[in-house]
Amino acid sequence: MQHDPEVADRVRKVITDAGVTQREFARRIVMDPSKLSRSLGGSRRFTAAELARIADTGGVDAGWLLGAARPPEPAVARRERAVAPEGGRPLQIVRETVRLIAERGFHAVRVQDIAAACDTSTAAIHYHFPGRDDLLEAAVRWCMDEDTARRAARIADAADTADELRQLIELQIPRTPQQRWQWSVWLDLWAEAARSTAVGRLHAEYYRQWRTTVADVVRRGMAEGCFRLADPESAALRLTALIDGLATQVLASAPDAPGVPGTGPDDMHEALTAYVDATLTAH
Repeated sequence: MQHDPEVADRVRKVITDAGVTQREFARRIVMDPSKLSRSLGGSRRFTAAELARIADTGGVDAGWLLGAARPPEPAVARRERAVAPEGGRPLQIVRETVRLIAERGFHAVRVQDIAAACDTSTAAIHYHFPGRDDLLEAAVRWCMDEDTARRAARIADAADTADELRQLIELQIPRTPQQRWQWSVWLDLWAEAARSTAVGRLHAEYYRQWRTTVADVVRRGMAEGCFRLADPESAALRLTALIDGLATQVLASAPDAPGVPGTGPDDMHEALTAYVDATLTAH
């Protein structure tokens, strides 16, 4: 974990050879893009686990990243590189961690469970993510990146800003098993954010990005005449709070129990649509 300009140069070569942007490479190694930038710029040291994930994703020897004078790559790393799944072991570990969190809750998930799901060893999990906090932070970041990508794809073909907002709202309604699964993960991470400073920062950053997106849509909708005059930031804050509260109620209701009183996806959609019409839509 030495601060060595040559290490940064080698990492830059790995990123160049991967043929992707620095931000995309950060996503693949489940690392904060700003941390990667600072490490490449020399104001921050790469951790051993980060270098392990860079080596795995880039298909290079971790010892080479550190220089020829460093100790040889651990045997567990060589075995991992020999059988690495598509997309690399780090992303597989994070994806399986998120799936298990959705099914069981974070505190019920053991490293042994993640290793079994990835068909690897617990040593391999610790090689890439030394502690549970590292795994949780990576899981949150992966969820954020996936949600951002889905959001961009969903609104790409929107007819106008009013349709953009409708698409953003629809994306938040837990209708399908996958959407319920995603919300289950977020609910578990909300609770952890209250106890973990690192997760709390990521949680705050995600909501800042989401509210900025909604506020931007509202601001453009006002300029186009789709929405009435309002404070975009306040509108985004209130709409976000309503979405979160309603989604929690939907998840607490049995999805396959018709006739049982509760809040369903259609109820949530109706409530959100009514709220937008009453507070934003220009008549």
